[in-house]
Amino acid sequence: MAAPRAANARGFARAWAAVERFAFAPASAAPLAVLRIGLASVLLIQAGMVAPALLELYGRSGILQAPLLDALGTPGFVWLGWLIDSLAPLGIGEAPILVAVGVFYALALVALLAGWHTRTAAAGAWFSHLMLMMTADSTNYGVDRFANIFLFYLMWMPAGAALSLDRWLGRTPIGPTSTARLALRVVQIHLCVVYLASGVGKALGEQWWNGEAIWRTLNMPEYRQYDFTWLAHYPWLAVGAGWMVMLVETGYPLMIWPRRTRRLWVAATVALHVGIAAFMGLGVFGAIMAVLTISAFAVRANPRRGDGRGTGARRSWRRDALTGSSARGRSPARAPSDRPRELRSARRVARRRG
Repeated sequence: MAAPRAANARGFARAWAAVERFAFAPASAAPLAVLRIGLASVLLIQAGMVAPALLELYGRSGILQAPLLDALGTPGFVWLGWLIDSLAPLGIGEAPILVAVGVFYALALVALLAGWHTRTAAAGAWFSHLMLMMTADSTNYGVDRFANIFLFYLMWMPAGAALSLDRWLGRTPIGPTSTARLALRVVQIHLCVVYLASGVGKALGEQWWNGEAIWRTLNMPEYRQYDFTWLAHYPWLAVGAGWMVMLVETGYPLMIWPRRTRRLWVAATVALHVGIAAFMGLGVFGAIMAVLTISAFAVRANPRRGDGRGTGARRSWRRDALTGSSARGRSPARAPSDRPRELRSARRVARRRG
């Protein structure tokens, strides 16, 4: 009985060590920094595009009048209508409030981009972005929800530990950390679930198999950028494009992890979103989705071998995970490179004595 129990215990220890290596092995914060910089940059560009129509989109006297805007909006404390009604007794009008919220949002994104008080900047950007989303819910689409989700993630991730003013000012820890690894895994798994769900959803219908979805997407008035009516003479192109989209999305969680196929799938995913931006006019959506995949899978997270501090921390962590030992009270292990020197020294001493 003792032998099977010991074998089970060793198997459990190995499995747990594998989980710890996957989720908690020290990693660089560079991928999170690229996510922070890329997301903030794209959202700042979007804010600049929306700024001239701020009052028309979010004001009660804009494109949607007050009754319709209130009916389509999402009530709650993050709703701009609540803030406007609360400040109305003080004599503050709607326009100054909308402008103030827009300026606050832009400044929070600038601080997030620079990595200055990164978590606080992410919280401010997330809350103001959520307030704008809840107010004009009818203007939202997938990119707004993705942006809000990953702004929320940045509140808790050590995204300011690299390529930031916080790092330059010494406000963040130096070197790889387990928190950075866990945060990166959250982003990676989230993307895998999203792409798999999207690909399976497409595969369950007929429109992506027979090319109808590609035809409609390229020729619908709201998305049409170029004249693609010639596709009617070459239906196999639309069929092939639909199959490729399903292949990229359903294969994402399987092919993005292995090193041999990772670069190919990152390139295919980025090409997919560049195509969406070019042929459907959804530039912000394409840019944000490309930023997510590039930051999660194309930026090196493992400490480089030339970095003594990072390599040492990684090796020490691996030993602890496999042996269950702690760094405290443990004598430093001899480096493998020291053993040949010791052997040569011992031989020299033996020769002299002989």
